[in-house]
Amino acid sequence: MSAYGFAHLRARRPHPDILEYLERIQDTLDPFHGRFVIHGPPAEVVEGDWPGSMVLLEFPDLATARAWYHSPAYQQIMPLRTDHIDGDLLLIEGVEPNYDPRARAVKLRAEAAAG
Repeated sequence: MSAYGFAHLRARRPHPDILEYLERIQDTLDPFHGRFVIHGPPAEVVEGDWPGSMVLLEFPDLATARAWYHSPAYQQIMPLRTDHIDGDLLLIEGVEPNYDPRARAVKLRAEAAAG
């Protein structure tokens, strides 16, 4: 099942390190079959408030996403980003191709009734 690296980037400060990070990140993703799905343009906010931008990376599975994040190659360049951009990064599993949110509702109703 695919997994994703989701980053919510806020207060970006222009810096040459950011350009270096952008130039080097793909080389850290390639060995883990990671790819950019979304990369940072401002979003069209249709509900609520969304300060900043987002990045979405896709990996074959959660173990591979974790391996990328903890890899020496990524850890080496990570400060180029984190020293200049405030944000959050999550690793999360996707859903199966036939995912049905109604099944989740059934499970949540059962948990609420039990507890």
